[in-house]
Formats: sequence, structure tokens, C-alpha cells
Amino acid sequence: MKLSEPVPRQEAFDIYWRFTHERQRIFERRLDGHPGPWTDDPILSTYKFCNVFRAADRVSQYLIRDVCYTDVSADDDDLAFQITAFRTFSNIATWEGLIERLGRAPTLEDLADGSFERALTAIRTETGRLYTGAFILCATDAYGRQQKHLNHVELFKDMFLHNDAGARITNATSLREVYDIIHSFPLMGDFMSYQTAIDLNYSALTDFSENDFTQPGPGALRGIKKVFADTRGWKPADIIQWMVDNQEREMDRLGLRFDGLFGRPIHAIDAQNLFCETDKYCREALPELASARSRIKAKHTANDAPIDYFFPPKWNLQVNRVLVDAA
Repeated sequence: MKLSEPVPRQEAFDIYWRFTHERQRIFERRLDGHPGPWTDDPILSTYKFCNVFRAADRVSQYLIRDVCYTDVSADDDDLAFQITAFRTFSNIATWEGLIERLGRAPTLEDLADGSFERALTAIRTETGRLYTGAFILCATDAYGRQQKHLNHVELFKDMFLHNDAGARITNATSLREVYDIIHSFPLMGDFMSYQTAIDLNYSALTDFSENDFTQPGPGALRGIKKVFADTRGWKPADIIQWMVDNQEREMDRLGLRFDGLFGRPIHAIDAQNLFCETDKYCREALPELASARSRIKAKHTANDAPIDYFFPPKWNLQVNRVLVDAA
């Protein structure tokens, strides 16, 4: 039996679309070189929000440009390991520290002979930090080692040296299958497995539509509860796809022009992230919609390191601009 359409909580539902439109306008204004302020929205001016498109955020840009496509001759298994390792730490400084110590991006040979572990431990000793705070990672000693990064070293060995995860990923027939392969290993929870699957799909290793599969994270689930008064029994993943399917209709309804990312529309990974960002925005705009989080932690601060935008070549986007002062 076909379910009735979900019922929006109108004010929060409209915030989802207005936030999407205005956050993308900020990105475009900055990219075009307009001096700030780029918005008169007091919440967007004050607090830090991710880009509408995940692939445009700073860490994803580094991953795409400097991990996925920096060495087109890289072995497929090495590349799958590199992408998975980079996303696990999600820390550019950690990755560049590894390259400095190893003389290149880490390979499975470095993982097998201990060089990768020694380099990681040296970075941790010197800097005190390997991981970003962007993702909540499973921190159990699933592989019997007492430090988180050493358990992740064992995870990578389990995946890529002992269970041929690289070849299994490149031979996968769907984004869901890539997710399932990653998710089958200890320490790889639901959301982290999905994020890693999306990262692998940026590369030339796989080429699936980002609308084929989605795995909502905790922030997205909070956002869905705020945006919809009644989901009518729809699963969160189906709600996300419903937003993707109706983006043009809703922007037109609100009289908003939205050209996407150089013509690329919102995909499921972006709609999922936008629920998380809408949850954050509503903490200020609609505080009566209580959730487990009551305030926005991060304030907006300018980052003056430029981004030379580069997206997966298979997307065929025409991008030739550098964004200075990028969030």
C-alpha cells in the first residue's frame, strides 16, 4: 500500500529550503569575489554551517583533489586504503604529516611493514591530535590495542591486507554494496561507513549515483523530526529522497532561484546533511522545537586559506575559480 506523503511542519520545512538557498548564495557570492558580509541573515552570519553540497566543504575538497585524484597511477587497492584512512582521521594536518614522514601517500606496503603505524604514532606524539571532531568514531578496543589510532591501524590491516576490501569495493555493483562491505568491519558504524562509501565514490574506483542509497546520521534524524510534523510512516532514507525529488517544486513555491552546484542538483548525501544543518539553524530560529541539542557550538570564523575548487571529473562540472577566505 502506498503511504500518504509526509506532513511538513511548515515553518521548519520552509526554513530547510530557505537555509539551502541562502547558504548556497553565500558560497556563490564569496566565490565571485564579493566583499562581505555575504548575507544579512543573523544566524548564518554568526554561526558556522557546512556548505549545501558536501563535496564543496574544505576537507572533502582536499580529499577529492589531493587524495582521490592526485596520483592517477595509484594502485586501486592503495587508493581505497588511502581514502578510507583519510576519512577516518578527517584531518588534513595528519595526512600531510604522513606524507612528510613517508615521502608519499601511505600504501599497503607501509601498512604491512609498520611504517604507517610508526608515522601515525610520531604525529600523535608531536601534535597530540590525529582526528578531527567532525565525526563521532567508535572508540572500542575491537582489535585489542589500547590506543584508538592503533585499533584503526589494525582495522585497516583487517580490511585491506586480510580481507581484500579494496578489490571487493572496486567490484561492487551498487553504492549500498560498497557501504555493506565497509560496514561489515568492526569500528565502522552506520554513519561512518556511509561517509566513507561516498568518499570512495568520488574517486574513479566506483561510479554510482549518490541517490541510490543514503544512511541518515543522528543530526539528520533530529532535523527530520523538526521539519516534519508527521512522517506518515516513511523511513528517514525515504524522506531524504523525497526532498531530493521535490527540490525544484519547493524552491519554485517559495520563489527562490536555485541553480545548484554549477548546475548539479542536491543529491541524497546533500539533503541528508541539510537536515543536520537545519536542525542546528532551528536551535536559534525555532528554539521551541526542542531536541537533544539546544545550542549551536561553533561560531563562524573566516579561514583565509584559498580553495582551488576541484570536483570529480565524471561530474562534468565547469569550475575554474578559487575561493579565498573559505569556511
